[in-house]
Amino acid sequence: MLARFYGLVIKMYFQQAEHNPPHIHVLYDNQFMGAVEIRTRAMTEGDLPPRALAMAAEWIGQHEEALLEMWNTREFKKLPPLE
Repeated sequence: MLARFYGLVIKMYFQQAEHNPPHIHVLYDNQFMGAVEIRTRAMTEGDLPPRALAMAAEWIGQHEEALLEMWNTREFKKLPPLE
């Protein structure tokens, strides 16, 4: 888990099935999920409500450089929540 805030849980996975573009996985309120591209902030799959997607996109904007570094190095670290 990279971060948790306002009912969102942010994760990044590296399984063989994962592929570009760089993205994160967002779980909201234990019932909605989505994959969100880091560079474009677009949801590529899932059913996140617009408000949850907007919060995730804002958080990505604050941490884009660190997220892309983690994607490239596969060295995870916790990041601060959205404030």
